[in-house]
Amino acid sequence: MTLWLVRHGPTHARQFVGWTDVPADLSDTAALARLEAALPQAPVVSSDLMRAVTTADAIAARRRRLPHSADLRETHFGVWENKTWAEVQALDPDLPRAYFETPGDIAPPQGESWNRLCARTFAAADALLASHGEVVIVAHMGVIMSFIQRARACSAYEAFAQTIDPLSLTVIDTNGAQGAGRDLGRWQLRAVNQTL
Repeated sequence: MTLWLVRHGPTHARQFVGWTDVPADLSDTAALARLEAALPQAPVVSSDLMRAVTTADAIAARRRRLPHSADLRETHFGVWENKTWAEVQALDPDLPRAYFETPGDIAPPQGESWNRLCARTFAAADALLASHGEVVIVAHMGVIMSFIQRARACSAYEAFAQTIDPLSLTVIDTNGAQGAGRDLGRWQLRAVNQTL
């Protein structure tokens, strides 16, 4: 049972764009072709945000395309959406630092905490593994970092230190199913942030 995790193409955004629907730059067709060639013939699913959908469409080839999933979206940054770091700090100088230095239940105003992101993404991954066994997921940096945290059994702060480049591939193996909605065995990283 394997998760093949692809981060969407670059957006070139310089502000928080969690649930903001911005396009991906898919002009590097050679990179997309290399990525498509490295993937197994497994079903492909993506977040329902445009940058993930179009990236998934570009690498799906003849693979079965599953319905988009809102549960695979990036973190919802609430009032921080479309704001730069400086603009967010101007709203509250302490909250953004706390959000990234002690991730857990702290959330942006009207946004989502790290723990809430993990709960929805883990449930989505468990359901996909239970249904398909092996799946290609095209998603976002935060989603992939949440899976890395689970596989490494590390803190969220440690997971935040992991680079996840656009169009990179991260692969996680699991050792068996215990049922949808429950932990699907032990997660183990096979590859992290591979750029092909």
